[in-house]
Amino acid sequence: MPSDGPRGGAAPVRVLIADDHPLFRMGLSLALKADGFEVVAEAENGRQAVERARQLQPDVVLLDVRMPEQDGIAACRAITTAAGAPVVVMLTTFEEPAVVEAARSAGARAYLSKETSPRELARMLRNILAEPQRDWLPEVALPELTPRESQALALMARGLSNKAIAAELGISPDTVKDYLENVYRKLDVRDRVSAVRRAAELGLVDR
Repeated sequence: MPSDGPRGGAAPVRVLIADDHPLFRMGLSLALKADGFEVVAEAENGRQAVERARQLQPDVVLLDVRMPEQDGIAACRAITTAAGAPVVVMLTTFEEPAVVEAARSAGARAYLSKETSPRELARMLRNILAEPQRDWLPEVALPELTPRESQALALMARGLSNKAIAAELGISPDTVKDYLENVYRKLDVRDRVSAVRRAAELGLVDR
C-alpha cells in the first residue's frame, strides 16, 4: 500500500518527537518515517525538546504533556516564542480542559491523543501543516472553581501560606488545604507552583 506521506520530490516534513517513554518514541518514529516524514531527533524531556527544536529547526514538534525536568506546556511556550517557531502538537493520553487551554495559551496548534493510530496521526499532521495558523485545539470549558476556591487560589498566587490564607478568609488551615486540593485536581496539577502557573495561563489569576 503506498504511503500517504509527502510525495512528488517535495522535501519531507521534518519532525521532532519529545516523550519520556522510549518505546513510544520509537514506535511513533517508525510509523512517521514509514509515512514519508523525516524524524530529525527525539527528546526525553522538555528541556531537551527546547534545545533540539532551536538547534534543528524542525517543521513540527510533537510534545508529550507530562515530561520530567520541564513539562510539555512550558516547553511548548519556550519553543513557540522563539523566532521561526515550528508548529507544536501536544500528545497525551487524556484530555483535561485545563490542560487543553494551557496548551492553547502556550502556542500549541493541536492536541492529539496517543491512542490515535499512526496513519490517522500522519493524516492530521498533514492537515495541520496545510493550515498552520488555524487553531486545531478543541473548544473546552474552563475549570469551574467555587468562590472560596477562587479566593484561596488568588491568595496562594500572592504567595500566602495555607495558614495566612486561613487567617485572611476566616477559616481553618485544614479547610484551606481542602480547597487547594480541589483546585489542584481541577487544574490537573500537583503542587502550588504548577497551580499558580496553570491558573495564570488560563487567566484565572494575574501573571
